[in-house]
Amino acid sequence: MKKLLSSLLVMTLLLVGTKSFAQYQKGDKLLNAGIGLSSYYGGGLPIGASFEVGVTDEISVGAQLDFYTWGYNWGGYKWRYTFLPIAVRGSYHVNELLNLNNEKLDLYGGLALGYYISSFKDNSGYSGVYNNAYGNQVLFGLHLGGRYYFKPNVGAFAEVGYGVSALKLGVTFKF
Repeated sequence: MKKLLSSLLVMTLLLVGTKSFAQYQKGDKLLNAGIGLSSYYGGGLPIGASFEVGVTDEISVGAQLDFYTWGYNWGGYKWRYTFLPIAVRGSYHVNELLNLNNEKLDLYGGLALGYYISSFKDNSGYSGVYNNAYGNQVLFGLHLGGRYYFKPNVGAFAEVGYGVSALKLGVTFKF
């Protein structure tokens, strides 16, 4: 939690002095592809993508899909957990609200709702209480993020939040 709050503080301090006007508008199609630097269930580094379409000049809606796996190998006994989080998501783009004027910067925050599909595999055939202790479950996510465009349709993104990963970094494309 301290890392999440520290990341939010640093991001806010870096962005407060910046003047920008959203490089986001109704009809934009946004694709993020990235890697999470942590996961909320077990270990592993989530890789994934999200796609959103601008329904207004401030709101975009879409979907996200991630994948991560982690396991152990100890004394000949091996086990592995695999997670496939799938969700719908929506974002509110705040540049106009904050009166920012940089066409290269898009700041946003939003929610995600979906489902964690999880599986467990081991080499013993044991099917007791440890067999998929995480189980499938509802995914509720929050995200705060920013995109910085190096070219009109290609840039980098960073998101902090809760759901799949505390911090996700990657490349973004606008169509």
